[in-house]
Amino acid sequence: MGVEALLALQDVGGPLEGRRRSIRRAGRLLDVLDDLKLALIDGVLTPDQIRALSQAIGEKREATGDPELEAVLNEIETRAAVEMAKMEVRGFVK
Repeated sequence: MGVEALLALQDVGGPLEGRRRSIRRAGRLLDVLDDLKLALIDGVLTPDQIRALSQAIGEKREATGDPELEAVLNEIETRAAVEMAKMEVRGFVK
């Protein structure tokens, strides 16, 4: 096995690498959702927080293999887009 083959294997990662990436991404998404929850409770939701949610969901979105989870992610993504549009209409976002 040549050096090139070893480097290629490192780029692909092992079977657990995809799971690790998914867990890190899920943690980031949960952090953003938690920030949104606190902002809603305080009554100070900002466009930046909605953008952060949209970015966290859209960030290198890979198929989960779970149709129910995909449906939830799609609903969150749609809701974030609706809330951003509402803020734009109200003049909070340019």
